Amino acid sequence: MAAERNPLLDDFVFPPFDVIEPKHVRPAFQSLLAELEVQEKDLVELETTVEPTWPKLVEPLEKIIDRLSVVWGIVNHLNAVKDSPELRSAIEEVQPGKVEFQLRLGQSKPIYNAFRTIRESSDWESLSDARKRVVEAQIKEAVLNGVSLEDGKREYFNEVQQELEKLSQKFEENILDSTKQFEKLITDKKDIEGFPATALAMAAEMASSKGHKDATAENGPWVLTLDAPSYRSVMQHMRNRSLREEVYRAYVTRASSGDHNNTPIIERILKLKLEKAKLLGYNNYAEVSMEMKMATINKAEELIEELQSASWNAAIQDMEDLKNLAKAQDAIESNDLNQWDINFWGERLRELKYDINEEALRPFFSLPTVINGLFNLAKMLFEIEIEPADGLAPVWNNDVRFYCVKDSLGIPIAYFYFDPYARPSEKRGGAWMDVVFGRGRTFSHDGASPRLPIAHIVCNQTPPMGDKPSLMTFREVEAVFHEFGHALQHMLTKQDESLVSGTRGIEWDAVELASQFMENWCYQRGILMSIAKHYETGESLPEEICLKLISARTFRAGSLMLRQLRYASVDLELHTKYIPDGSETIYDIDQRVGKRTNVIPLLLEDRFLCSFSHIFADKYAAGYYSYQEWAEVLSADAFSAFEEAGLDNVKTIKELGRKFRDSILAVGGGKSPDQVFVEFRGRKPSPVALLRYIGLLINSNS
Repeated sequence: MAAERNPLLDDFVFPPFDVIEPKHVRPAFQSLLAELEVQEKDLVELETTVEPTWPKLVEPLEKIIDRLSVVWGIVNHLNAVKDSPELRSAIEEVQPGKVEFQLRLGQSKPIYNAFRTIRESSDWESLSDARKRVVEAQIKEAVLNGVSLEDGKREYFNEVQQELEKLSQKFEENILDSTKQFEKLITDKKDIEGFPATALAMAAEMASSKGHKDATAENGPWVLTLDAPSYRSVMQHMRNRSLREEVYRAYVTRASSGDHNNTPIIERILKLKLEKAKLLGYNNYAEVSMEMKMATINKAEELIEELQSASWNAAIQDMEDLKNLAKAQDAIESNDLNQWDINFWGERLRELKYDINEEALRPFFSLPTVINGLFNLAKMLFEIEIEPADGLAPVWNNDVRFYCVKDSLGIPIAYFYFDPYARPSEKRGGAWMDVVFGRGRTFSHDGASPRLPIAHIVCNQTPPMGDKPSLMTFREVEAVFHEFGHALQHMLTKQDESLVSGTRGIEWDAVELASQFMENWCYQRGILMSIAKHYETGESLPEEICLKLISARTFRAGSLMLRQLRYASVDLELHTKYIPDGSETIYDIDQRVGKRTNVIPLLLEDRFLCSFSHIFADKYAAGYYSYQEWAEVLSADAFSAFEEAGLDNVKTIKELGRKFRDSILAVGGGKSPDQVFVEFRGRKPSPVALLRYIGLLINSNS
């Protein structure tokens, strides 16, 4: 009887997500790594003959990198959306072998020397911009991977890297486990006062899933969790202040105690990253991080300082406004607002100031209508058609949709999965886009046309309730536009060099440009009206509410900017100034930063760092500044070109959309982001547009 075929090793067009199980992971990686090691030896042998040419160096290297990244990407993706103890165990077992192979490949001196030979050859100037970027990036990455280290130091460097991978994995698992651990059962209607209908239905459904079979939205019982939709509803709408405090404290202390304590993991990660930096000849890890970015530490700090100065007075006024409203309503906390009061009174002030209620607007933002409007926008700007292709590719959950992206001639150019709803028991929080396949001619199926890019977009929004579709908050609408922007960067690339196609090879602090750019369209009247239609009647959002929603964009902008600056600042501080086992703890640094970025003090017990997965379990270490601040400057400035052209001028907007696609989206990492931005905008970026959009220009010296 023939051995069962491992689906992870199949030569698939679309990954067989429906049949991949944890039991397939170990044997797949054992087989794959054995196969790749043979390939690497062949490649090393080829390189030692000193033939550093594209067909004999880069293309074989692309195939090795791609083979590993595709299979690991599938497993890592399932870990994020379909978590289980069995999958965790399998990943823990195979991860060291995966890291060992990546280090061996990244530290290959024959590969490194071959790229250096290309860089120093007389043919260098004849190479395309994209190929030059590939060569320069490979040389730089090899150095950062430790290729130049002596044997003893390289061995320790590799031990450090292995441990960092394990720690990051454990960090993320601790967040998920501690988030799932918290449940608050509510049986008294008075305690749930202020909770909107959608949140009540969701809490009752959660209670039902926990064994309270007779739970109803009207009569309960209800179960509150720390999952994003539930947590936000508590913070914004629950009138019971003591319950708000309890949930808030649980949220900001996630993964900070017991079996899921991330504190020692953070301390160890920071210590190892500092050691890694010093092995490579740098003073701190931030210097290492900046090697692959547009900015320098000084430039990042200068931008943070500029935005902090522009935001501080506005944030002070924001807080006074909240206090005055609380006083006017005789709230006992009016003279002592705390962290768990801010979003509650902020939402009340927004309702009063703009006469809009986020929950009351949900019926106007049904997921099908929002998606339809988003796809129509993409069609207008980028001349693409997006069509449902459900059934063409296997999926990991029945709620996942699959789409085909076609050009103006109806030819497929990309595909993507969309997994929209929260699943607290198995899916990590947040929203993200990730790569399934990248575009590249080396991977052509027919020997002529390049392999098409495939992405997955994952969100955690409110699921459908009963016979109602997913009715979204405006924040959830923005998240979908944001992640779709990332996907567009990946899918609309015309770059055939796979190592710089799509989002690959782009300096990390420019990666958010396309996503932030797409968010800006949520606030344009025409687009907003196209996505805001009542799910039952088809009635458009009333004009006056539409205009109020647009005006509310600047609401508490100073406070919201300072929150992001806290994250960016503490990230840089931890990766530049933190001394392991020194007198100042990681929480001391967070508190110190908080004095510059928080109008009211952080709780002394605040352990937000223990769930700061962006910098401890993702790629934003010493780079969070790029997530909002740096990329938002670029995206706002790029979007302002459309405003200057006139947003009602369809012909000009289409022309600009084509220009944006052909430059920023199409080029990928084939040119420097600075160069690409100047090609689109005609000048270097300025922060003026960003400050204007969020209502802070008046407070800026710019």
